[in-house]
Amino acid sequence: MAINTIGIVGAGQMGNGIAHVCALAGYEVLLNDVSEDALQAALSLVDRNMERQVGKGLITADEKSEALRRIGSTKTLTDLGQSDLIIEAATERETIKTAIFEDLVPHLKPETILTSNTSSISITRLASRTDRPERFMGFHFMNPVPIMQLVELIRGIATDEATFQACHGVVERLGKTSATAEDFPAFIVNRILMPMINEAIYTLYEGVGSVKSIDTSLKLGANHPMGPLELADFIGLDTCLAIMNVLHDGLADTKYRPCPLLTKYVEAGWLGRKTDRGFYDYRGETPVPTR
Repeated sequence: MAINTIGIVGAGQMGNGIAHVCALAGYEVLLNDVSEDALQAALSLVDRNMERQVGKGLITADEKSEALRRIGSTKTLTDLGQSDLIIEAATERETIKTAIFEDLVPHLKPETILTSNTSSISITRLASRTDRPERFMGFHFMNPVPIMQLVELIRGIATDEATFQACHGVVERLGKTSATAEDFPAFIVNRILMPMINEAIYTLYEGVGSVKSIDTSLKLGANHPMGPLELADFIGLDTCLAIMNVLHDGLADTKYRPCPLLTKYVEAGWLGRKTDRGFYDYRGETPVPTR
């Protein structure tokens, strides 16, 4: 099946980045969100990010203009009905994702492929809530999408080969590299990354090191471009907690127990950069540790 039109559900941090790269690759994109403000903010951010690419010589001004013309927006799921491919990029909560698929499926063409950008939730379980588990896959982009080169492709138990090949072709057209993961909790990247972040939070919680010491140690001692606590703030502490809960519940191993400090920060609404407070306070000119 030829894929020409892509519907993206969710105009947040991931959705706007996915729209960005799909439009630059020549796809017609329709971005959906329940919030008009979120849609307008996403379109504005795509414009600014593409302008940065123009300034760096990565794309031309004409390529930017053409890509922006290929992105439409809608608050109505039914408008996505003619899409060849759906990429769901909503909040990392299974109840939200399944509700979206249940509302969306009746309006789709029979041949439309459904995918989820979930970073941890079972693809098989999500697919079972649709009418086409054989045409359902995990399509996990990395953040920030325009910069990061990897996409995890995850088959559910029923995913057919044609669906896998179609999604693999999209990844290639986007100029990215795919890694095929089995449908286990958190797949590959977050199965490795999130426990490391969680352990860094335990290191802070237990008083082994300060925020600055922990991040500096990993940046200068392990050549990480960003410290684990800084990275957690960038990802979103609510997302980190959700993934750790998926790992803990799905694998029933205490080594995946979320650090109580992570839970406390999320309960306080300290979610990282998106709320201006997490392991760092971002309300001033320069981020400073909160403790």
